[in-house]
Amino acid sequence: MDEQQQAELIEEARKVFAGPITFLKSAPDLKFLPDMAVNEVAFAGRSNVGKSSLLNALTGRNGLARTSNTPGRTQELNFFDVGDPLRFRLVDMPGYGYAKAPKDMVRKWRFLVNDYLRGRAKLKRTLVLIDSRHGIKDVDNDILDMLDAAAVSYRIVLTKADKVKASHLAEVTQATADAIRKRPAAHPDIIPTSSEKGMGIAELRAAVLESVMQG
Repeated sequence: MDEQQQAELIEEARKVFAGPITFLKSAPDLKFLPDMAVNEVAFAGRSNVGKSSLLNALTGRNGLARTSNTPGRTQELNFFDVGDPLRFRLVDMPGYGYAKAPKDMVRKWRFLVNDYLRGRAKLKRTLVLIDSRHGIKDVDNDILDMLDAAAVSYRIVLTKADKVKASHLAEVTQATADAIRKRPAAHPDIIPTSSEKGMGIAELRAAVLESVMQG
């Protein structure tokens, strides 16, 4: 994609995300999933990675995704409709890797997420959020393994990029790119973002739109 095409995609994505976006439903179990009417993009990340803040920044709405002071609280798949008429859906997956989470909750999370990833034909891409300050951790590798096994295309999004120096961000971005190079389902390009400063949000919107336009 050349610069002109990228600029056009960013502008189209800006318009789409400026339009109607509404909460559809929460699904604590597969039987509660909505019909596969349109393509979906899912968001995954550790419990304290800033996923809710990023979703709110992405959609330009402060209260769309609930930000919780209790990591690991949300154990449901949350679906959001984008566009009227409906164009695609965003799926907020429950945060993983919360140290104090009971084992049965972790098991339930694993079954729910794994079954969703494996059985959702309309899921076009999963965006895996990684904290810029820490890079990929073992717990992140678990979800990447799960995505590779399910053959679900995914892309790494670095969060909280404003919290680190530019040199550190460059190092983390390179280290992340090196880490995913041999992973079969990983998109090679990484998007550094900051919910607070708005960094990378336009590019992230464009990446979401590009992924749902495929098929």
